[in-house]
Amino acid sequence: MYGIPKGVTLSVVCSLWLQASPIELGVIEVETQVESEVIHDVHGEDIKSADLAEALFKQSPSVAMVRRSGVANDVIVRGQKKDNINVTIDGAKVCGACPNRMDPPVSHVLTNTIESIEINEGPYSVEDFGVLSADVKVHTRKPSKEWHGDVTLGYGSWNYQKGAVTLSGGSERVRLLFSASTEKSEQYEDGNGDDFVGQIQREIDAGRVSTTKNPQYQAKYQGLDAYKKQTMMFKLFWDITDTQELKLSYTANRSDDVLYPSSKMDALYDDSDIYNLTYTIKSLGAYSQKLSLQLYQSEVDHPMSTQYREMGKPTRMTHALTTKMQGAKLTNLMGYKTHRITVGVDYSLRNWDGVYLKNDLPLAENFLHSIYDVDTQNVALFLKDEIKQGDLTLDFGLRYDATQITTQNASQQDNDYTQLNGYLFATYDRGDYHYFGGVGKSSRVPDGKELYWVGSPMKQADRTMKAPVIGTPTLNETLNYEVDMGVEMEFDDLSLKFKGFYSYLEDFIAYNASKANNRYESVDATLYGVTMSGSYIATESLYVDYGLSYQKGEKERPLEGQSGTNMPEIPPVKYNLALTYGYDESFDLKAEMVGAGSWSDYDEENGEQAMESYQVFNLKTTKRFESGIELTLGVDNLFDTTYAVSNTYKDLILLPTVTRSEVMLMNEPGRYFYTHLKYTF
Repeated sequence: MYGIPKGVTLSVVCSLWLQASPIELGVIEVETQVESEVIHDVHGEDIKSADLAEALFKQSPSVAMVRRSGVANDVIVRGQKKDNINVTIDGAKVCGACPNRMDPPVSHVLTNTIESIEINEGPYSVEDFGVLSADVKVHTRKPSKEWHGDVTLGYGSWNYQKGAVTLSGGSERVRLLFSASTEKSEQYEDGNGDDFVGQIQREIDAGRVSTTKNPQYQAKYQGLDAYKKQTMMFKLFWDITDTQELKLSYTANRSDDVLYPSSKMDALYDDSDIYNLTYTIKSLGAYSQKLSLQLYQSEVDHPMSTQYREMGKPTRMTHALTTKMQGAKLTNLMGYKTHRITVGVDYSLRNWDGVYLKNDLPLAENFLHSIYDVDTQNVALFLKDEIKQGDLTLDFGLRYDATQITTQNASQQDNDYTQLNGYLFATYDRGDYHYFGGVGKSSRVPDGKELYWVGSPMKQADRTMKAPVIGTPTLNETLNYEVDMGVEMEFDDLSLKFKGFYSYLEDFIAYNASKANNRYESVDATLYGVTMSGSYIATESLYVDYGLSYQKGEKERPLEGQSGTNMPEIPPVKYNLALTYGYDESFDLKAEMVGAGSWSDYDEENGEQAMESYQVFNLKTTKRFESGIELTLGVDNLFDTTYAVSNTYKDLILLPTVTRSEVMLMNEPGRYFYTHLKYTF
């Protein structure tokens, strides 16, 4: 490899850490740092739907969205997605079961239950497994001591309906929270007036989508809702003593008949359960100011089928998948002179299993399994140290991972991975200016799909025909060597933050659509970009939020049998601008613009295509009454623009074109009116 040598990163980290001179300082309580982006009050700010991906896309310039349906969409952070970014919900790592990303991690939590989201860009986290390029931490609402609650009702275009209730309260020692919601929507229409059926038919009529196996919805199913979704969350916080605390939570998500028009299958249902327990004890002595043990388990059940499509009669195919993630983390925090030291042990075990069914009956054994009972077990030790010297703060981290990946398929190999990762991040405060920069190395192992996935059988009756083996069992783990730097400026009426990064990705896992088998291939790549964000208080009543993000990525060589070197899924320049006018605390009006440049650099040989630039305007107004009632009216895509935000990388199975050089591009919703009524008591 060339680029940043392997030994340089950790050598620099260790030498700078050891050279820090001590001063007397207590434990430094740092909630967020300048390298993090924190989005607060998500349950109050984004009320349009349950979809967290859409909320993040609107509010953060660094986040792009992968549109798959009316809900359960995926996110891209700084040109990276899937396992290249880590997502936790209240510290619990959640994985989707679908290899086609119909149920990404962010789809298992709803906006009405979220308090804040912390987006840490880069390899600057050692507490969680697999933080390659970004760490997304979702924090849900906490129980309060005083009893209160809220009831919300929502209605919007395409018969969108939502109802939710939250109740929270307790005593000094015990606090409870209960939240439940139900939500559904018909198929949205794009700016051309096409719903899901219409978007597919448009591609068929234009001769772009192959009808060899007709992907159109059957006539009796063309009026199906886009999705139905119910959720429930329960939390118990118990202060056992003044120094001991127990937190328990359970979250259930139940989604039915989620339609994915640009794919060959739809989700019959998508059920998830998340269990979380954290026990904390404080002031154990000089070597333990806070000791925490977290145990969690998440389960997802996801069958997707051709049942509603023309290709699903008289023989329907179902791909039924389940995944379970179990984890435990023991963390100890202690202070020593100038140091705030965290040491811990992290353990996780993910099981992933998938089978093919024909008319609800399992196929023969040699055609049955897509992902054959794959276990990914990780054990890690980590160390963090935060040091403050006057205006300079140093944040240092190390993590050692040992990972075993095993499969029950005797014809496929097991894999072991070990890696030492680390970082050094520095912040220098100089009055209104905050300078920051870091260097780090992180890694992530390939997942069960990339290693072992077997595609759907081509001919069920012919036992000599084998299904394509999509996975590549010999993949290495991906390593990220990254440098970040930036400045944040805070003045009386203006804040402005610039950040740039350069990332060298060793053994980046890319999809090679030119190959019949083993389509996942490792290739070295570079990725760099800049982000700008801030706010301006124009008057006491008017303020402006703005942001811009740009990334560029390139493979060091073409994939086997190809000639292009553009990295996949690198969004074009994106910008956000929002003006908020608050007459007083009871009324505000928000005008928002979200836009992006044309998608001119793309991975054409692997299914991506040119896309036009767009600008979308949204309006929202909220009125709060003394009685506790809050009324919101809004319209998104005010001018009914026809546009798309996500490209068509073929690592997702999307509807193929006749030439198979591209796949179906899915448009965003057209003009969308919504209203939201909330009563707080």
